[in-house]
Amino acid sequence: MLISQADAVAGTLLARRRFLLGAAAVSGLLALPGCATMGGQMSYTEAVRHLLELATRNAFARLTAPDGFWTSAVARVNMPTLFGKRGGIIQGILTSDMFREKLQHQLNRFAEDGARKAAPLVADTVRTIGIANAMALLKGEPTAATTFLRNQMGPALVNAMIPELDRVMRVADDPIVNQAISALAGVNIGDAAHALALEADNAIWYEIGAAEADIRRNPESTNDPLLIAALKAL
Repeated sequence: MLISQADAVAGTLLARRRFLLGAAAVSGLLALPGCATMGGQMSYTEAVRHLLELATRNAFARLTAPDGFWTSAVARVNMPTLFGKRGGIIQGILTSDMFREKLQHQLNRFAEDGARKAAPLVADTVRTIGIANAMALLKGEPTAATTFLRNQMGPALVNAMIPELDRVMRVADDPIVNQAISALAGVNIGDAAHALALEADNAIWYEIGAAEADIRRNPESTNDPLLIAALKAL
């Protein structure tokens, strides 16, 4: 089938228009507020930072609310293995379902204090952390940015929460927790605080990951132009 010169010209104009529209879309992303002038990579870096800021803020808001850990679908703190030891008196206490539930609930309440201690540390890290693979993080799994942040922070949250949990557990002097600890030979509140901090650390990252996944599923809910544009562009 022969193509007339007019058709060829029209086709060229259409292709050029499509190219210009695509270029304009990319330029619009790079020119969004809050982006630096170093090109696309820096824009995506800011998008990852916005994603982490929102995810961590939402997660800690949930976890530090009354019974935040206990009612979370992903962050309820499990019974630390410290309280799962068997033998002697412990058999008669921790084999009771009612006692175990009361103990676990109280430990989840203490975890809220740990999260309050951890929240500023996470926020400071998000503001200052270097992000070299921003585009890959945005294109990654639903919790890719959370995984990256957790790997960068290492045991920082555990180390921050241990002394705080030790303090609040001593001040609370809770009879359920005290009874459980007294039944474990050679175990003190400091040991319990350490065990709880390890569980709370996992729970916090699970909640942040869930918050990140929620944002990725519905970026429009953030009302963040940069984040919306970056997630949709990728």
